[in-house]
Amino acid sequence: MAEKILIIDDDLDTLRLVGLMLQRQGYQISAASNGSQGLAKALEERPDLILLDVMMPDMDGYEVTRRLRKNPVTITIPILMFTAKTQLDDKVTGFEVGADDYLTKPTHPTELQAHVKALLARSSQKEPASIVTASHEHHGYVIGVLSARGGLGVSSLAANLAASLFTRSQSDVILAELTPGQGTLGMDLGAPNQKGLTEILEGNVVEVTREKVQASLVPHNSGLKLFLASENPSDVTLTSQVKNYKALISRLSTLARFVVLDLGTGLPTFVQKVLPMCAETIVILEGTPSTIQHTKLLIDGIAGLEIDRKTISVVLNNRQRSEAQMAWTKVQDKLGHSISTTLTPAPELFLQAARMQTPAVMTQPTNMTSQQFLKIADSIIEREKAR
Repeated sequence: MAEKILIIDDDLDTLRLVGLMLQRQGYQISAASNGSQGLAKALEERPDLILLDVMMPDMDGYEVTRRLRKNPVTITIPILMFTAKTQLDDKVTGFEVGADDYLTKPTHPTELQAHVKALLARSSQKEPASIVTASHEHHGYVIGVLSARGGLGVSSLAANLAASLFTRSQSDVILAELTPGQGTLGMDLGAPNQKGLTEILEGNVVEVTREKVQASLVPHNSGLKLFLASENPSDVTLTSQVKNYKALISRLSTLARFVVLDLGTGLPTFVQKVLPMCAETIVILEGTPSTIQHTKLLIDGIAGLEIDRKTISVVLNNRQRSEAQMAWTKVQDKLGHSISTTLTPAPELFLQAARMQTPAVMTQPTNMTSQQFLKIADSIIEREKAR
């Protein structure tokens, strides 16, 4: 099969002449007349070589190269800069941003063909992009939070855990809500009507780039970076986009030291694929017989995904003050799994947090319940450092 070369140049004569010349040499040619179009084609077509002009009006070749080198899909595609710029500094800049070779206009067709042939030969001897990417990207510590059924406080726990991790570590922390059509964090934290998750799930999996995911993050005054689900009920059908979910988690993990995932309830297919990508899982429950039984089945289901039970933490959420509340020891016995933390009821704290549109732990850090969240974060940081 003929090797594909993508030519990115705003000069239409260059596109036509160079494209025709290389086509006669047996190469398959694709063309883009500006930087933005070139990036899109590079992601979609994954050419074997990119021939790139520097001086373009919308986005110069240096910026195009930077973006190509930041993207796992295009990081290893050889780039030949082909430009009228002749100064040494221009060439140095080209190599610094990630170009593999540099030619100045005009050049003899034989010289261009020789450079193209040499770059393609070297490229064929390189490691696959996935291997190279894995060796260069740092992956953060991903925590999945879920429950057996709704209404148990998954989103609240995820938000306060993320805020606690940020408070304790002073590192980048992403709070990601992965339940399309059921978003609540955006409204709770003062950032409604977000479409980041929807856009990621609706697109092609090759478009789930680190750059696109990063652009979807919403900064919050708590210091967290939010990746939010929509509130539109019809978006719930997007949970079938399992490949996009996996690509999303992979990208998120390169953007922060800690990533806390609000996975909602149960074990739909996308959660089954995402959980093995997490360093640990937190299951939340309340002390009622039916919930305990459902949670026991949920934990068995998680373990059935070949996830070590030791990485599953259980949090007992006592949301109401009641003498009838089952003791945590009894809940633990019935569950057959250790309970790592019990959260005490604090309705006034959460009411204040809702009014301030911020995680509860940020409003009253010394509150007993806030301290319980912070202790969970401390334990996670210890495990993260030990891994």
